[in-house]
Amino acid sequence: MSGFEFGRDTELVGEVTRGARAVVVLPDLRQRGGLDAESRLEEGEGLARAIGLDVVDAFALPIRAVRPATLFGEGQVQKIAVAIAQSDAELVIVDGALSAIQQRNLEDKLERKVIDRTGLILEIFGERAATAEGRLQVELAHLDYQAGRLVRSWTHLERQRGGFGFLGGPGETQIEADRRLIRGRMARIRRELEQVRRTRGLHRERRQRAPWPVIALVGYTNAGKSTLFNRMTGADVMAQDLLFATLDPTMRAIRLPGLDKAILSDTVGFISELPTQLVAAFRATLEEVTAADVIVHVRDIANPATSAQKLEVEEILADLGVIGEGGSLVPIIEAWNKWDLLIPDDRAMRRDLIAAGVPDRQVVPISAQTGEGVEDLVTLLSELLTGGAQVLELCVPMADGQKLAWLHAHGEVLSEAQMEDEQGAPVQRLTVRLTPRELGRFVQM
Repeated sequence: MSGFEFGRDTELVGEVTRGARAVVVLPDLRQRGGLDAESRLEEGEGLARAIGLDVVDAFALPIRAVRPATLFGEGQVQKIAVAIAQSDAELVIVDGALSAIQQRNLEDKLERKVIDRTGLILEIFGERAATAEGRLQVELAHLDYQAGRLVRSWTHLERQRGGFGFLGGPGETQIEADRRLIRGRMARIRRELEQVRRTRGLHRERRQRAPWPVIALVGYTNAGKSTLFNRMTGADVMAQDLLFATLDPTMRAIRLPGLDKAILSDTVGFISELPTQLVAAFRATLEEVTAADVIVHVRDIANPATSAQKLEVEEILADLGVIGEGGSLVPIIEAWNKWDLLIPDDRAMRRDLIAAGVPDRQVVPISAQTGEGVEDLVTLLSELLTGGAQVLELCVPMADGQKLAWLHAHGEVLSEAQMEDEQGAPVQRLTVRLTPRELGRFVQM
């Protein structure tokens, strides 16, 4: 958007400018459930800081009746203008959804660039996407968002281009031409993402044949998923006290008691009012969760809004088909992270809740930062994934190296010894623990 100048010490990032002074305004519609106004405003400030903006003021404005032209009432627009003048802000962030007309009118009245929550999250995702797939998904979501907003950008887009043929005709406006170009680009990206989805499907089939169980970490953004992922795998995935610190999914192999190998997957963090464009664009990535054998829901138990955050995560899991009317289709463990940040009284109260079976699923208190409780989580994962395992005595010919290697790779070998069978042929006698799934595969070898 032209006409707005930013400070000289800023660095251009997408549509917003890193280092720009920003005012965050929360339209409190009251009827919205989930997070309370204070938590939503704090989250809005966190989103702004995640893109490198300098938040100089933040406040909520109650909306009793939505104004089609500006969302806010005239008095509230004046209050925003006063806040801008007092703080010398260069950017206004409305932590809610704005229509194209509302966005343009607010920019005209405030004489500042205005972006809404969806635009801000798209900026963050655009900066954080590291893989080709992530960049494609962000571009698709951004094009979908911009397709309906061309009207606000430049008045010259309303000019008509000449028609074709002998009579000429009115032709098409520049807006129509740009929308046609956007639709064409979106179609090409969708084809590329469809290929990505098929490739992911093939990878999942290969993992299922392996068979290595998959553990998916999910949770609200900044709950500590990547910190837990790093502690369990020894990886160095970016983990900061920052909303959407990681975006692209990461997978690593880990060892669990009774299992030679399992795959741990770190997924993108969820957030309240996640833009529908992003949910649609990242569906191929989020589908990894549906293929998991166990889901670990990492919760920031020290956050006052932890219960509301849990509901937001479960809404998205339900949208993905992981949670149905009859409950979860995949076993879910709740890892109550940041346990070390709770005061002793809160710890005692929550331990009493766990002991009483109040949570609707298995819970493990942990601190991904200090390591407290992580071993308990590993033990519970092992018990779930090896549930129904039985200890067997097997004799395998020494010459059958394939079966011996398979048992060591897919079972827990408790003991082994060399001996001879009735015909005097050398065999390996093994005491091994196998799950019913692994036993069935061994029998078919």
